[in-house]
Amino acid sequence: MMAPFSRLSLLWKILLSTSLAVTLLFALTGWIVLRNAVQTTTQTMQDEVGASFQAYQSLWEARAELLASVSLTLSQMSDVRSAFGTRDPATIRDTANELWNRLAIKNAVFLVTDAPGKVIASVGGMPVAEQDVRNAAKRFPDQVSGFLVRGGRLYQTVFTPVYLENVPQNVLVAGYGVDTLVARQLKAATGGSEILFVADGQPIASSLEPGAARQVASSLAAQPGLDRVGEGGIEYAARPTQLTDIEGKPIGTLWILRSFATADERLAALRRNIILLWLLAVAASLGLTYVLARRIVEPVKELDRAAAEVARQNYDHRVKVVSQDELGRLARTFNAMCASIQQARQDLIRQERISTIGRLSSSIVHDLRNPLAAVYGGSEMLVDAELSPTQVKRLAGNIYRASRRIQELLQDLLNVSRGSARGAEQCKLREVAADGCQSLLASADAQHVGLEIRIPDEIELPMERNRMERVFSNLVGNALEMMPEGGRIQISAQAQNGFVVAEVRDTGPGIAPEIRDSLFEPFVSAGKKNGLGLGLALARQTLLDHGGDMWAESEPGHGACFRLRLPAGAAREVHSSISK
Repeated sequence: MMAPFSRLSLLWKILLSTSLAVTLLFALTGWIVLRNAVQTTTQTMQDEVGASFQAYQSLWEARAELLASVSLTLSQMSDVRSAFGTRDPATIRDTANELWNRLAIKNAVFLVTDAPGKVIASVGGMPVAEQDVRNAAKRFPDQVSGFLVRGGRLYQTVFTPVYLENVPQNVLVAGYGVDTLVARQLKAATGGSEILFVADGQPIASSLEPGAARQVASSLAAQPGLDRVGEGGIEYAARPTQLTDIEGKPIGTLWILRSFATADERLAALRRNIILLWLLAVAASLGLTYVLARRIVEPVKELDRAAAEVARQNYDHRVKVVSQDELGRLARTFNAMCASIQQARQDLIRQERISTIGRLSSSIVHDLRNPLAAVYGGSEMLVDAELSPTQVKRLAGNIYRASRRIQELLQDLLNVSRGSARGAEQCKLREVAADGCQSLLASADAQHVGLEIRIPDEIELPMERNRMERVFSNLVGNALEMMPEGGRIQISAQAQNGFVVAEVRDTGPGIAPEIRDSLFEPFVSAGKKNGLGLGLALARQTLLDHGGDMWAESEPGHGACFRLRLPAGAAREVHSSISK
């Protein structure tokens, strides 16, 4: 995951990070808002159910009080008492019907029974059993109210006794039939709450559709403690109240249901609005982030391009400063750094040139000291001493060879500076190696160093003789300088696969580890008293110019071995690759 992200551009990293941050922020905010909205909606629904319950209680109590007050008034009327006093069922029935029709209480039912509970007169056909009257008589002379379930219907009833000479003569029973019409009236009175009357687990009356009423009643019967019930994808907040009979025993339950449909629609609309706001916020934030990020990333890209130019050693490149903020200060700092590097590089080049001149001068002086001493000494002897012709000839030969050596050194330096080379000639490798070591024989004898040349006479190669003599002289001279207390140097050669490989092997301390990797670079030396490390660099360049190469092998304490590889065969033109 991190690897692909790390390969993205800075602009995309900023855009992805911003979109992720905005998404997380809106997700958290939306979750909090929805959670609070759900809690508020649930509490609101519970409050509405409570308010509906209060409205139901007020309405139901008003109906019960109306029945009770009407029944009590009738029981105390003189006409009623006179008619009841006749004990004539027809008289009682006519009087009751006349009075009840005169009152005209809508949807109410009324009947008169004798003291044992036998029905004398009835208006509305409410079925009341004698046992109901006897149960109510237990609480006479007070009025008794309660619910009755008869024939699958629910009735709200009030039992009022009529006393004559302190003896209960008759009983007035008034009531309301609880049906779908009553349930819908209660729904209207409670602000739209659904009403469900349940007895024996079955819906008696409801403002719901019959199928929905049966499903809700079944769910509530299975789990009576529910405060939230669902039906057909609609959920209701539910609140129950018990219905008791005239003895105060539970006879059924009234459920007040408040639908969550409207609340769910509002929550769904809230979710849609939150998602829409999130999309708009993400789009706006990404657009704004893109604009701002471009203003940030472009200077960074410019700095990256400038750094690449500096890596290509183009120290003249500068970054355009377009702002005064951190990026502007970074651009100015970068320009100052480039200027500092450029100045430091110029100073370093100047110092390196001066140092190179000094090192080269020291090397020239070191290499010219011996032949100049021979010229000076021989000339002084020719001037100041009386010498025989033989001695004069020998001194003249020494002066000639020393002068030739000086000329060769100067020509080599000129070749290095101009990149020129002399023509190659066919030479025997043994003679070249021997001539290169000739001037070092006296030093080898003085240091008790044995010098042995094992090169077959038949090995003959095209080469620049003077330069190759200089190679062997440099290698043997370096070996002698590392063996002041004696040792052995062996020079050998053999043909291998179209090349001639020569070896210069010594028994000295070997090559120091700290210079092994840079052995053939200019001015690299370790443990030498004289010279500044140009010899091996020039020697390897000579081999390269001849189409060959040079490398070294060494183990500390076991001496060093320099191998020289030259192409064998017919004479060939040697091209120098030394650059100015």
